[in-house]
Order: sequence, then C-alpha cells, then structure tokens
Amino acid sequence: MKVTIITIVFNNRETIADTIESVLGQTYPDIEYIVVDGLSTDGTVQTIKGYGNRIAKFISEEDGGLYDALNKGIRMATGDVIGFLHSDDIFYSKEAITAVAEAFKAASSDCVYADLVYVDREKPDKIVRNWKSGIYKRKSFVYGWMPPHPTFYVKREVYERLGLYDTAFKSAADYELMLRYLYRHGISTAYLPAYLVRMRVGGKSNSTLKNRIRANNEDYNAWLVNGLRPRFYTRYLKPLRKLTQFF
Repeated sequence: MKVTIITIVFNNRETIADTIESVLGQTYPDIEYIVVDGLSTDGTVQTIKGYGNRIAKFISEEDGGLYDALNKGIRMATGDVIGFLHSDDIFYSKEAITAVAEAFKAASSDCVYADLVYVDREKPDKIVRNWKSGIYKRKSFVYGWMPPHPTFYVKREVYERLGLYDTAFKSAADYELMLRYLYRHGISTAYLPAYLVRMRVGGKSNSTLKNRIRANNEDYNAWLVNGLRPRFYTRYLKPLRKLTQFF
C-alpha cells in the first residue's frame, strides 16, 4: 500500500524543515511525499529544494488558499491512501504511517483517523492540548464531534468518487469534507487509538474571535450545502468540545 503525504506551505521557513524531516524519517517504506508551496518569498522554497529528489513532487506557484493547495496535492497524488502533514506539524513518532497502513489493512476501511496533541510552538515536546477522538458514531456529528483533520487518512478513490475540498469555505472545508464523507455518504472508517501528530498551536480558524465566529458560521453552512439539518445546538457544541482537550 502506497501512502501519499502532502504538505502545503506558504512562508514558513522556521518550521518547514522539521515537517519534512518528520516525513522523511518515517519507517514505512512506501511513501510518496508531495510539497505544495504557495510561492513563498522568505526562503522556504530554498529549504525545500535542498532535499532534492527525497521529495517526490514539489511545486511552487500561486494558489487560491489553503484548500485549493490541498486539492492540488490530491490531484498530484498516486498513492492508495492520502494524508496531510501541515508545515507547522510533525509526526508523533517514526512509526506513525506504519500504524496507519496497518489500521487500513486490519479494517479494510475507506478511511482511518487517530488522536493528536497540540504542542507549544517553540517547544514541540510540551503538550498543550490532548485530542482523543474516540470510536466513530454517526450521531456524534450532531453533538459537535469531528475527527482531527491532520490524522484523517482517506483512500484516493474516495476523493475521486466523492469530490475534493470545497474552496468556497475559508476555514471549515475540512469539516465539510469529513461531514460529507462520513455522515452523508457513510464511508467505512476505522479509529486508530494512538497519537499520530504533534500540532503546533495557532491554527487559522481559532486565531481571533472574528475568525472563530466565521468558522462557526461555516460549520453550520457545511450541513446546509450537503442538504442536511443540524440540531440548533450543533454549532455551539463543536467549539465547546475543545475545552475537554485541556484536561
């Protein structure tokens, strides 16, 4: 089973090398690594090019934002399974992708998701939040649940069959896609009860109150574009669930 890992980046010279090293250091033998750069100007491109052909595919060009870049990477992918490691993040261990591949084989599922930890930006060994996903139950989406997007691995044929990220969303296209795949279309999934990613704090959707309000509105719209009706409390429970991650 070939696993494609996609990293998207824009002007993130400070941490991109950590991310790349984390992918290249995986023990799993069949990884296709793709890096999609948004035409960085801070030296990020030079850092990436320094890895030469250890990175299978690399493009640097202007894009339409985060989700447009993710879609570019997916279209370039040739792996059986596709996952992402963002340019601020690193894998929890060198065996992370091996564990993902084994979970796919054991469950024969369309997708696999796991747990992650949020870590201090300067000290990635310092855990700030702990996101334990739990076993998937369809009704959980109504109560604000979602799997951690950086741990969400999907078979390439599912992207081809059910579509890519909806770029009309600015911060909730990942939520919309997972809602579409899992809740609306009911693809088969497996929970890997292990930490997969160390995610540095400071995500776009939570960086300001304005962004959080916009993300909350987009979460609601994610249901509507799929012809679904959430409960009145769904949009409020989703951010509230994050509070338990601090304990």
